[in-house]
Formats: sequence, structure tokens, C-alpha cells
Amino acid sequence: MNPVEVREAYEAVLTEAGPGVTVVAATKYVSAEEMGALADAGVAVVGENRAQDMQRKHELYGDRFRWHFIGALQSNKARVANELCELVHAVDTDSTARRLTVPWLLEVNLAGEASKSGVGEEEIAMYRERYPLLQGLMTMPPFTDDPEESRPMFRRLAQLARDHGLAQLSMGTSQDWRIAVEEGATLIRVGSTLFRA
Repeated sequence: MNPVEVREAYEAVLTEAGPGVTVVAATKYVSAEEMGALADAGVAVVGENRAQDMQRKHELYGDRFRWHFIGALQSNKARVANELCELVHAVDTDSTARRLTVPWLLEVNLAGEASKSGVGEEEIAMYRERYPLLQGLMTMPPFTDDPEESRPMFRRLAQLARDHGLAQLSMGTSQDWRIAVEEGATLIRVGSTLFRA
């Protein structure tokens, strides 16, 4: 991985997304050894999908990044997130929410797909009332070759966040982050955009 190329890609996304958007580098497929290239490229925030991988990478590069957990967090791994993360993106169970001591986002399943994680829209109010550490909402639309197909879901999530007085919106990945930003994303999760194979 070339730090110069990563820096160019990262700075291009930062510039286009604008100052109100946190660019989270999704490092699921980045080895622990390669994380140094991201640090050298100036990447500020990284997002991990697995608690075990996060622990290993944090041991090597802890202070060089701000750490987000962007995968499905099992409640028995909440301790890892509490120790290492500033934000958890994809909470969708009461048992996980109860165990977190850091700010987190509620994953909402707007696609209505049984295979997708996330709570239904009608459950947001309960989480909002019960958990003061809930900062916002997150969603993951179905994969599509046309990013425009994600727009209605991003727009709906933004409306739900406004309805419930939540400030943060984690939506948009390498395939559709520009659409997400247009619809109000405050966090985008990008991987292949920054480090192409």
C-alpha cells in the first residue's frame, strides 16, 4: 500500500465531502502491518469490523488513529469497544446498547430485508428514550450498481434522525458516499475508495 496514493485519495474525499463529514477509513481488509501506511498518509479515523482485529491493530497503532467500530458488535465484545473506541456505528440490540459506555449509533433496517441487521423505524423512540449515549442513526442499503438507488433510504434516515432529535448520520460507503453526503451524512465509511487493490 502506497502512503502517497492513499493520502491523495483520502484528501480528495475529505475535500469533496466537506468539513461537516467525518471520513472513516474502513480497515476490514487492511492487515495490521499495513495500518502504518494509513497513519503515514494522514488518515485520522479508522473503522474496524471485528473486535479481535481492532485489539491487535490498536496495540500497534493505538494513538495514531481515532477508532470507530463499524461492524455488528456482539454484546460480549462491548468491553473492547468501551476501551478503544470513540464511537460504535451499528448497534441493533438492547443487550449491546446496555453494555456500552461510549457514544453509539442505532442501525436501522430501512430495506426491510430479513438478511439485513438493524431495528425497525418504530423502535427508534424506545432506544432514544432509554439510552442517553445514542448519538444518531446508521443504515446500510442493499448493494447496487447505481448509487442513486440508495438515495431514498439515506433521505429517510435523515428524516428519522431529525424527527428524533439525533445529530449523527452514518451512511454511505465507497459505492454511494457522495449520495449519502448530499442527503446529510455526518459520517461515511470508505475502504476501496482509499486503498484500491
